[in-house]
Amino acid sequence: MGMRDRFTSQTGITLLGGGEMVPERLAQALALAPALVAVDSGADQALALGLMPELVIGDLDSISPEGRAAIAPDRLWQVPEQDDTDFDKALARVRAPVMLALGFTGARLDHTLAAMSTLVRNRHARVVIDAGVDLCFLAPPRLQLSLPPGSRLSLFPMAPVRCESAGLVWPTAGLAFDPVGMIGTSNIVAEGPVMLKPTEPAILVLVPAVSLEAVLDGLTQAPVWP
Repeated sequence: MGMRDRFTSQTGITLLGGGEMVPERLAQALALAPALVAVDSGADQALALGLMPELVIGDLDSISPEGRAAIAPDRLWQVPEQDDTDFDKALARVRAPVMLALGFTGARLDHTLAAMSTLVRNRHARVVIDAGVDLCFLAPPRLQLSLPPGSRLSLFPMAPVRCESAGLVWPTAGLAFDPVGMIGTSNIVAEGPVMLKPTEPAILVLVPAVSLEAVLDGLTQAPVWP
């Protein structure tokens, strides 16, 4: 595979990093997004579970020598630049209707924060990070989520942004969200469906991990940011 090529799946891609990950959740992700792409040392996690990634992307400074030797050279896509993260490198080189990302949070807080930032930088991609307890994704221009009443839904701004909503206990219309001011954590679904309409690609949605299929349904029907 040449460096200018792009890996494409018509169904969905599961991106696996080297951070904390629950194997059962990886199996669930692969059932929904069956193309497995490892990001650097995520290849070692895949191989340890008996899985062969279709591609490994990153600067490849973290994959073990054993992992590198076990994977065909044409599946190793090395991107040596250091001005972005391996997660960014992967998202720039893959395309799918939806992508599920595991192993990008948990072990180190700086890696977790970097992953959240990556979501905003890649606003045109439908990416859902499985962070263990929660799922996290960038709110598209318009979103409808079918979540049961009582579900927790948090909104976290990454920059100044406004976001109209419906179906939440605490409406957000008129609020000026800002990461150093007003944030929207621990809101609650009053009745479905929940509707969100942010003004900018700058607000993250966090919901319980059990909501994965509802999130995927909502995202695949939502428009993407230009």
